[in-house]
Amino acid sequence: MRIFLLQDVEKLGMAGQIVDVSDGYAQNFILPRKLGIKVTGADMKFYKERTVKEKVTAEVLSSKVAMLAERIKGMHVTIKERVHDDGKLYGAVGADEVVELLKEKDVTINRKQVEFNKAIRSLGEHKVVIKLSSKLKPELTLKVVAKDE
Repeated sequence: MRIFLLQDVEKLGMAGQIVDVSDGYAQNFILPRKLGIKVTGADMKFYKERTVKEKVTAEVLSSKVAMLAERIKGMHVTIKERVHDDGKLYGAVGADEVVELLKEKDVTINRKQVEFNKAIRSLGEHKVVIKLSSKLKPELTLKVVAKDE
């Protein structure tokens, strides 16, 4: 079945693409979640024209995202947290805190784009991945220091 994707679908395609998928995958996953719509022979010309427009806007967007990835890559940010006497944090550093730190540096991202390898519960430097797209995942260094009270 031919599907015009309305949203990005991991391991399938980007929004605006026409992809071939099995009937079951389309009926049970793509169509109910409104990730795409079925393309018929009569609609094909309309969707091909729309695909060209989507490509142009995607190129502009990808260049902006690439510039943002370059800014994030290698960035060092520091956060102050309360710690126990043994050097462990009272709670884990969350995605919201990383988003706020980046907002201070004029980088706006969504909290869902922040990925941790494992929960940050100790002092020191930790790597944090920011997922901008399926291919662009720049890494930044988050340094956790003790808050002086």
